[in-house]
Amino acid sequence: MPPVDSVSSASSAFTPVATSRSTNKTLGQEDFLKILVAQISAQDPTNPKSDTDFIGQMAQFTSLEQSKASQQDMAVLRANEMIGRTVELNPGNSSQTLTGVVNEVTFKDGQPQIKVGDQSYDFSKVTRILPTPTVNLTPTNA
Repeated sequence: MPPVDSVSSASSAFTPVATSRSTNKTLGQEDFLKILVAQISAQDPTNPKSDTDFIGQMAQFTSLEQSKASQQDMAVLRANEMIGRTVELNPGNSSQTLTGVVNEVTFKDGQPQIKVGDQSYDFSKVTRILPTPTVNLTPTNA
């Protein structure tokens, strides 16, 4: 009986499966759990990893998720502070800049968008916050 080549046997048994998952550049909680399950199921039974190793990985992932959520909350707060402020922004890849007063803040895919005039822009396009001129109101006699 000829020796079995484990690499060729395994690769011939492998059939690629098409998935409907969209391309995502960051790992999410679901991805982490899939990796964790794969690690547990593929570990050497004669030398299993300690559960404290997995707990440490879970704690690091949780800390990373909380940090990302905190950064997003800060971006939301900063965007909301822009209402009524004059901003300078670069709307595209050119050196052109626009200046205007932010009149609304919305969210698209969880990211803050500022509205200047009738146009919405990603909050990250803001390059400067300018002093907004104040209007001096004088009381009138009624």
